[in-house]
Amino acid sequence: TGSYNKLCLNTDELIDYYEDIIAQRSTIPFGIDGVVYKINSLSYQNILGYVSRAPRFAIAHKFPAEEVESQILDIQIQVGRTGAITPVAKIKPVLVGGVIVSNASLYNEKEILRKDIRIGDYIKIRRAGDVIPEITEVIFTKRDNSQINFRMPDNCPVCNSLLIKTETIIRCNAGFFCDAQKKQALAHFVSKLAFNIDGLGEKIIDQLVDNNIIHTPADIFSITKEQLVNLERFGDKSAENIISAINDSKKITLDKFIYSLGIRHVGESTAKELVKKFSTIDSLINCTINDLLSINDIGEVVANSIFNFFSIEHNCNVVKKILDSGVYYESKTVLSSFNKNIYEKLFVITGSFNNYTRDSIKEMIKIAGGKVGSTVTKKTDYIIVGDDYGSKYNKALELKINMLYEQDLNNFFKN
Repeated sequence: TGSYNKLCLNTDELIDYYEDIIAQRSTIPFGIDGVVYKINSLSYQNILGYVSRAPRFAIAHKFPAEEVESQILDIQIQVGRTGAITPVAKIKPVLVGGVIVSNASLYNEKEILRKDIRIGDYIKIRRAGDVIPEITEVIFTKRDNSQINFRMPDNCPVCNSLLIKTETIIRCNAGFFCDAQKKQALAHFVSKLAFNIDGLGEKIIDQLVDNNIIHTPADIFSITKEQLVNLERFGDKSAENIISAINDSKKITLDKFIYSLGIRHVGESTAKELVKKFSTIDSLINCTINDLLSINDIGEVVANSIFNFFSIEHNCNVVKKILDSGVYYESKTVLSSFNKNIYEKLFVITGSFNNYTRDSIKEMIKIAGGKVGSTVTKKTDYIIVGDDYGSKYNKALELKINMLYEQDLNNFFKN
């Protein structure tokens, strides 16, 4: 690479060098996306030093992204792992920045309308950041009457479910029944904060789906040892452990059950708020938008997401099959198990503990009906202090926040 180096004495010579390398770019036998200017003195380099991981004595001057011409052959719909619908342009394969490009994301319907992109158009394409293919413009001078306007579909191209449209995105809400989303939905279902089935990680979920052993969460509860031992890297003991973990997971709290379903915008806190209003899963399934809007911290976006999820028959059938498989939860309202002295109180944790993990303390707080915050404010009710505590402790002293130490926790969290 030495033949491409040059000693420059001023900024004009740097710019001349930059332009010269751009002119040679296509003939250089390796890919480059710019040049680097460096101070040509080791002693000056040592003086200037570094900022974070970047040197002060060097700076990159990037090339503009290379643009080439191609033609849109078709526009197809891609369904992401979270159900997001993305239009993708299929283009005549073309060499862009050393890479053959045949697809380019169109991002959303608004982008297509803004650029007036049609099937059959000749376009200019580049790789944004020399990585992601994108269409920069339509060559309108080459447009004739053969181009076809594109319209986003009303139904998911994978599972045919009705698509949910918002101002910013179009989404398939079918979850478990959409093959494009199935694996992620199942991985969420068995995760720690949901059914917490130890041993069922994403790789095993992939194997179970690919081998047609499971299709919906209800299928998990009918997995047999014989099915598992036939999978790659499974022995008798590992299979038995997973079957045991599946059986142990069948008893669950209603809020974790709701969270496990992967309803968009419904996290741990929202699931707990829902349980305060709905004591059974059936009452949640049959609720109205107004019922949901009457709950604290639930606005129109979340309410519509929940309502739309249960308006899909597939999803309601999944819930029924899960319960039919032996899963059960206590139908009484969660409030009856809350500690009245802790309910709705805000806790902050600082430091490390000998007999607890921070996650276990958070779980104790949530089970008792309290809330966990990350910073100390006037609204904080308690700070739980461990060893090697940080600045939160001093802030709590300043605000005269109630303090709890590790030795206090057992008695404090007793109902």
